[in-house]
Parts: sequence; C-alpha cells; structure tokens
Amino acid sequence: MDRQSLFGIILISLIIGAWFYFQSGPTTRDVTPQQTAAIKEQQEVAKTAVAPETPPVAFVAAQPRAVTITSKLYRIELSSRGAMVRSWQLLDYRPWYHKQDSAKRVDLVRPGKLEYGFSFRAMNGKKVSSETIPFTFDVQSDRIDVAPGSTVTVRATAKVATGGTITRTYTFSGDRYQVQTDLTLDGMESVIPQTSRFVTLEWRNGLNYQEENSVDESNNAIAIVSTNGELTELDAPDFNTQVELPVNGSIDYLATRNKYFAVALLPAKGFDGSAMLTGDKFGLPNDGFYESYKLALKLPYRGGSQTHSLTLFAGPMLYDTLATMGLTDIINFGWKWIIKPIGEYFMLPTLRLIHSGIPNYGIAIILFALLMKALLYPLGITQMKSARKMQLVAPLMNEIREKYKDDNQTQQQEMMKLYSQYGINPAGGCLPLLLQMPFLYALYSVLNLNIELRQAEFLSTWLYDLSVPDVILSLPFKLPLVNIDKFSGLALLMGATLFIQQKQAVSDPRQKALVYMMPVMMTLMFSSLPAGLNLYYFVFNIVAIGQTIWQTKFSKNQLTLADLRKEPAKESWLQRKMREAQQVAEAQGKGIPGQAPRSQRSKGSNNGKSKRR
Repeated sequence: MDRQSLFGIILISLIIGAWFYFQSGPTTRDVTPQQTAAIKEQQEVAKTAVAPETPPVAFVAAQPRAVTITSKLYRIELSSRGAMVRSWQLLDYRPWYHKQDSAKRVDLVRPGKLEYGFSFRAMNGKKVSSETIPFTFDVQSDRIDVAPGSTVTVRATAKVATGGTITRTYTFSGDRYQVQTDLTLDGMESVIPQTSRFVTLEWRNGLNYQEENSVDESNNAIAIVSTNGELTELDAPDFNTQVELPVNGSIDYLATRNKYFAVALLPAKGFDGSAMLTGDKFGLPNDGFYESYKLALKLPYRGGSQTHSLTLFAGPMLYDTLATMGLTDIINFGWKWIIKPIGEYFMLPTLRLIHSGIPNYGIAIILFALLMKALLYPLGITQMKSARKMQLVAPLMNEIREKYKDDNQTQQQEMMKLYSQYGINPAGGCLPLLLQMPFLYALYSVLNLNIELRQAEFLSTWLYDLSVPDVILSLPFKLPLVNIDKFSGLALLMGATLFIQQKQAVSDPRQKALVYMMPVMMTLMFSSLPAGLNLYYFVFNIVAIGQTIWQTKFSKNQLTLADLRKEPAKESWLQRKMREAQQVAEAQGKGIPGQAPRSQRSKGSNNGKSKRR
C-alpha cells in the first residue's frame, strides 16, 4: 500500500469517526416540543376566537375539597379541581415494591396528576381546562363507602359567574371497576363559541407503571380505539416525538394499557363523533423508558342543557371483567386469525380450569405443560421419528460426503438416492415444528400477560413471583451485543435441557455448533422472560427428553436400518422438486451454482492427471 492510499484510509476513518461522534453526542433543537405546543395553541386561539378582547371565563369560587370513595375493589379520590380523579387505587393489587411497603396498593393515576378532565375553547379563543375550574360536591362526608351490591352517586357542580353551569356525576358500584359518569352543560352558549361547540373529555397522562421493569411495561403499552368493531392501535416508536391518531366515526371505546392494567372510555351506544389518541415516549434512568398515552373524546355541545354519558373503566385486565364490557380485545393474545383464538379460547380457559382445582399456579403450570405435551404428542412423535431416521443413516451420509468430497453435484445426487432408498424426507422434522409454532406463540401471550400470574408464588424460597424473571445471578456490567446483565435460574435449566435435546437429535457433524449455540442463545433470550413461562418450557423439555430416551433405549419397536429398507420408498414433495431441479440442470449442462458441469470437471481432472504423469 502506497503512502497516498494509506493517507486516504486514515482521512476517511477520521471523517467517519467524527461523524459518529457528533451524531451520538448531545444535540440542541431550535424548536422544542414546548415551543411547538405554544405555536399550535396560538393558531387554535386565532382560529376559534369570536371576541378576542373578551376577558377569561370566571367561575364562582368554591372551597377546595377531596372526596374519597371506597369499595372492596378500589379507593378513588376525587378533587374539587375540575371534579377530576386524583387517585385510583386497586385494593386487590400491590406494586412491585410491596415487600418494602405492605400498605401500598396499585394506583393507576401518576403521582401529582389529575385525570379524567375536560377542556373547551372560550369566546376569546383561549382553552379552559377543567383543573382550573372550582367544583362543589353535593355530598356531606369526605369519605364514602360503597357496599357490595349497592351504588353511590357523587355530583359536582361548577357555576360560571355570568351564567351557565357544568355538572359532573359519578355513579360508583360496590362490585365493579367501571364507573358511570355524566357531563352536563347548561346555559353555556355565552361561554363556548359556535366556532368550537364541543367539549373534549380526556384521560391525559396514561397509566402509572406498577412493575419494576419499565421496558417490559412499555413494550406492552399502547393506545387503542375501536370503531364499528375494528381495532386501531397507536404505539409511540421514537423518543421525545409525539405521535397522534385522529379518529372519526362510530366509536365503541378508547383505551390504553400497560402490561396488566388498562383504562377505557366507553361513550353511549351509537355515539358518532371524533377522538384523538396521542402517544409520547420518554427515557428513564438505567436504560429504561416510559410511554404515555392520552385519550381524548370530542363531545358536541349544541346549546341549552345537554348531557353526555360515558362509562369509565380503570382496573386490571382480567378476562372475565373485560368481557362484561366488550373489552377483551384490549388483551394482546397475538395474531387474530390463528394465534389469538388458540390463546383466548383454549389455552387461557384450560389454564384457569386447572388452577380452579389447584391453588398453586406453579403446579398448575406444570400440569398444563404435561397436558400440552400430551396434546402435541402426534406432532412430537413425527418429529422424533424423522430425527431417528436421520441418525440411522448418518454413517451412510458421512460415507457419501467423504467419497465425493470434491464433487458436490454427485454428492447431492447420491444423498437424494439415499433419502429415496430409505424413505427419508429431509424436511420431515420441520413441518411438525412449524405446526407447533402457533401454540408456542399463544402460550407466550397467555403466560406473559396473564394478570393472575402477577405476584403468584410457587416456592417461597425461590419462585416467589411467576410473572417476573427468577434472577439468580447479576453481573456488574452488561454483556456486549446481547445487553444482558441478569441470568434466570429457570432459563439456565431450560437451556441445559435444550442442550440435552439437541445432543439427542443432532447427528450431522456439520451441525455440531448448533448443539451448543442454540442453548446459549435461548438461555440469554429467556433470562428476561417471566418465571412462569420458563417453568413451562423447562417441564416441556424434561418430558421430551424422557420421551426420547424411552423411544431409543427401552421401546420394543425401535427403528433400524433394516426396517427402513423394508418400508415402501416414498418420495416427498421436497424430494421430487429437488430431483426435478437436478434433472433440469443436467439437461442444460449446468451444475450447482458456482460449479462447472460435471462433464467439464471430469475432463479437466483427466487432463490434470495426464500432465502429472
């Protein structure tokens, strides 16, 4: 290499290095999200203002107050600021740090935030938000208990100084998570201009995270809108970049979820209007991140007195609970045409049926794994027989490879003859595996997102929460490439059993690396999965190993080469296609890609021998 070339390479390396440095370093933006929002607000004010000089809307003052409503399921706190929700605690559920503070309960409202508010544009075009409006409650006590089987209604009213009222009504049930709500506008024609005759009802700040792993929570967090039974999802893909999804038409519900909990707004049946879903993604310490989704429903106001009724659900994603409201599609069971029906209508009900008779979910998962292994036995035995046939002919295949190691085309032809002679389908083990894949994906959804497994204990000394990884080893650093610093005990056991399975099945020396690579890769991947899922796979693998040992060591009907010779030769679809392709290639005088035709290779080989002589 001359000096000019060396200098060019060094210069290019410096340029590329500088580019990566500046791209990865901190950047400044001329327009921040706050500035963008301010510009957008100015545009809305100019568009909706009827009387720009009109002073801000004045409301009759009210004494600040909070009212707490408690049932056996929840503890909800309403603030007189906008008659909004300050806290929504679920009494049957605890946050991930409950062992440090046993009194804590899951609160779906983010700390310091007010939820389920509303806003509208005034005559001067300025937005009026509910948290700035003082409301007066019509109940005397600040603490109200809702007994099972009964309901309690709390009404709050705000009065405009120049005339007009806004009334919010909440009806709480002692047995259900959903709350019936009404928003009534009366005499607000002088406040809300005709250019913007609607009120926007909002759940603004998403859901407060309840699990230790914010990445896991965020990966399951989305916003959903159902229109005429069709679901549309909104996911925030990029950090600090807001995404929006406007919707128009017959709206069934708006919802947002994280891993185990959800909030949904259900307008009255037949509601036809507009909605907006908004998503944001923010970074958190230690490589975590948070996703927040805003649900906004536009409620028209035509003057006079008008009431809009909605159902507000905020609670756990229990299948039966969601089914009563038609919200089961909030749960992500996977692809709706194949995987979803398996998980929703077979796996989840079966697991719950087993658990109904066995309180310990760990034992229930073990029995469920045994049941699934029995149901998938026909596919498993087909795959096992295919692997056994490949093991029997492995010595013959090695002989062919050695004999024709310098002639790949002949080697391929002889292999096809061998497969045909012994009735072996090279892809015979793939089809059973592919048929099992929908069950495996459905299983992942059921065991990963089932809230009934959340904080469910199997063994108090080890598997005390089947919904999180059972970490037994933590490194002070993250492994490069895989970005993992924690290892699960069950994932290690699962990897060990997978290694044994690979040793039992793989006979081709060319696939020897696969025996070691697959268990290592799966162990790394599964170390971040819930213990319940790894428990299932571990049991599943143990049974498969035992089944293979029985078939190869103790079964009286063990397959031999002689048995294969006696079986009628069958040509599979794949074998037929490969044979036809080979015949076409030979007819055209071609070999396999990158290799000269066999006749030319033979001729060249003979010439070489003559010269050497």
